[in-house]
Amino acid sequence: MSQKRDYYEVLGLSSGASDEEIRKAWRAAALKYHPDRNQSDKTAEDKFKEAHEAYQVLSDSAKRQAYDRFGHAGVDGASYRSADVGDILSQFQDMFSDFFGGFGGFGGFGGAPRRRGPQPGQDLRIDSEITLADAMRGTKKEVTVRGAAPCDACQGQGSEPGHQPETCSSCGGTGQVASQRGFIMFTTTCPSCAGVGQRITHPCRACKGAGRVEKTRTVLVTFPAGIDAGQRLRVPGQGMPGEPGAPAGDLYVDVVVGEEEGFERQGYDLITREQISFADAALGCELELELPDETTASVNVKSGTQPGTVLTVRGRGFPRLDGRGRGALHVVIDVAVPRKLTKRARKLLEELDEELTRSGQSAAKTG
Repeated sequence: MSQKRDYYEVLGLSSGASDEEIRKAWRAAALKYHPDRNQSDKTAEDKFKEAHEAYQVLSDSAKRQAYDRFGHAGVDGASYRSADVGDILSQFQDMFSDFFGGFGGFGGFGGAPRRRGPQPGQDLRIDSEITLADAMRGTKKEVTVRGAAPCDACQGQGSEPGHQPETCSSCGGTGQVASQRGFIMFTTTCPSCAGVGQRITHPCRACKGAGRVEKTRTVLVTFPAGIDAGQRLRVPGQGMPGEPGAPAGDLYVDVVVGEEEGFERQGYDLITREQISFADAALGCELELELPDETTASVNVKSGTQPGTVLTVRGRGFPRLDGRGRGALHVVIDVAVPRKLTKRARKLLEELDEELTRSGQSAAKTG
């Protein structure tokens, strides 16, 4: 009879366990008997290997089927038991790195430590308001940004002019140092250079080696014609400065568009209201409108135009950001009704009303 323990018993499972249950059981056993966590327990390594052997068989459908039918005789377990602990840990590096990640990262076996490198600067976000006219024709505007900016004295390098940063002697420029605990090699961020890989031996006196100073600066932002409220513009490299040798972040400008009396915007269309006299509505007329961008648009009002009529002029709205033409101008017609009339005006209107009534009756009879 085999002296080996039953593989299901090793992992604390029933014979009907699912693949996910097998994986979870192996993970729990591996972390429980991890050699680095049980340096005083001489049996931990054997239990670790035993759990790995069980997992290797039960996680493989063909091997598991053979084991279920014939037991240990159906699989070659010796090859699993003899596996080196380092090979096992390397094989499942992702799983153990999840566990040990909070301690500075899992170095792996023979893998080169990765240099963190200088960190890029953070992005900034501000609001900026422009007029409706600016949105229609496009504009350039200086916006004020308050925050860290590259030091002028050292050009953001952090070192006093005439000096250069030196390679960190503690980590050799990699930004990380390695240490061994039991069977595992761990890598952590170098405490001497904070993971940068370089040390500033002669800090700039103006910024004390930081490479940046707090100040107010202006950034020229281009607002394209057709830009609308709520849209966001990106200005590369105008955010917070990065660490010495790293790029700055970006500046994001959220657009606010002010109101303009007499006009409103809907998408790329421009809407306005225009009041005309009763005579112009009845006889027809030509309107010349001045638009927010200081251009003019001609609007033809046909005779008999009714109050509330919307007249549309194509191509006189806002430019489309994709360059495919412009929106339309919509003119809502209001007809002015006089509040006071002279005697003559009243008499003329009465005569007009009589004439219109007769002509209407005549037209009805003819019809």
